[in-house]
Amino acid sequence: MSEKKVKIVKRAERGRRNTSSAKAARDSARKAATDMVDTVTTWVNEFQEKQRVETTKAIDSLIRSRQQPNEA
Repeated sequence: MSEKKVKIVKRAERGRRNTSSAKAARDSARKAATDMVDTVTTWVNEFQEKQRVETTKAIDSLIRSRQQPNEA
């Protein structure tokens, strides 16, 4: 006859084993979320800088076009 082995896992061991995998999943999810936030923050900052540059150019061109020839 074949002998079957049964592994007994106590509650304390089961809890420790599951928390390590749950913690790893939680940490990877947190890292993914942090990376997404960093990416979007970078996009927003780049967009705002582009808007500032374009606004500055537009204001400068308006001021130059309104100057009198004797003021230049």
